Amino acid sequence: MENYIFELAHLVLRFFHVIAGIAWIGASFYFAWLDNNLQTPPQWKLDKGIKGDLWAVHGGGFYEVAKYQHGPEQMPHTLHWFKWEAYTTWITGILLFSLLYYVGADVYLIDNSKTALGKFAAIGASVAFIGLGYGVYRLLCKGQLVKNSIAFVVVVIALLAVWTFAVDQLFSDRAVYIHVGALIGTCMVGNVYHIIMPGQRYMVREVEAGRIPDSAPGLKAKLCSIHNNYATLPVVFIMLSNHFPYTYSHDFGWLILIALFVIGMWIRHFFNLKHQGINKPSVLITGIAAFFALMLAIAPWPTSSGSATETAKISDSQAWDIINKHCTGCHSESPTSALFQTAPLGFKLDSIEQAKQAHALIHTRAVISKDMPLANMTKMSDAERETLANWLAKLKPEQ
Repeated sequence: MENYIFELAHLVLRFFHVIAGIAWIGASFYFAWLDNNLQTPPQWKLDKGIKGDLWAVHGGGFYEVAKYQHGPEQMPHTLHWFKWEAYTTWITGILLFSLLYYVGADVYLIDNSKTALGKFAAIGASVAFIGLGYGVYRLLCKGQLVKNSIAFVVVVIALLAVWTFAVDQLFSDRAVYIHVGALIGTCMVGNVYHIIMPGQRYMVREVEAGRIPDSAPGLKAKLCSIHNNYATLPVVFIMLSNHFPYTYSHDFGWLILIALFVIGMWIRHFFNLKHQGINKPSVLITGIAAFFALMLAIAPWPTSSGSATETAKISDSQAWDIINKHCTGCHSESPTSALFQTAPLGFKLDSIEQAKQAHALIHTRAVISKDMPLANMTKMSDAERETLANWLAKLKPEQ
């Protein structure tokens, strides 16, 4: 029952986290598009203080959108704020993160092959790393460097690379990616809470008092919105990354993540330029090319699994001893692991025949990506993986 409650909480939190994330990222995309597509309005609108406008058609109707230079003559009765999408995404994300990587620290956070940290020490280190990363970002945003976009991006990416490398020395491979996601998400919601919302409240107060707002808070809020907009594609990848062990379980998984972060920002840059009427297909093409070049670089190219003599020496019983020791505890009709009541994804290995049928998947997860057993809790050795690889090589001609 305990495992069921854990999985139910996991399901509920992940579902609401994804829904809230869609709403937040969708709003970010829409307002970036909206701001970049505003046109110079007719004179009568300029005389009313309207800076730009646009017309759109959707859902069987026409929409007219106008953006004021400072604010309307009178504040409307109903004013829509966009903040709870961000707050809900972060709250559900932190709860989901805490459930998996703090409550389930022994499984998802700690990698005993990297460090001997205890559960509470690992959780403390995790909180400290995220807090430190967020503090550094806030300091950078308060400095003069933020006014130089290119220099700011270079410094932030360099610091993020160092931060990610440090986290990679302590935690499990899959936890590293999610920690980067938690840090970026915290920085994004911090922009909303500390900069964007106060700037908007200031503008509303000034307009209500009949004063022209200072443009500085609004410009600072817009800059933070741009930061959030460029971070969206990397964050979406991180949300999906646990399904792709080729990335996070690679020997240079931390560096792969930084490369994907840069590529995601570059591809997003194409769309932001396009919304401004600047069409640069080369940006999109180079971004996509860089992505596939990276995927080719980390691809598990075939290697020799040993001589034919060595391969022939590995018997079914030797292979089954390894599989039974490291796999069937979870992947069984009746799992003995305390983590699962049913086999994850319905994948079962209760006999050597089932192992032979699933030889390709076993080779991918236990030999190539090495992300199984989960967090290597059963301490599967490299020698055992090599033995398993040699046995699996005998099965390839049967395909």
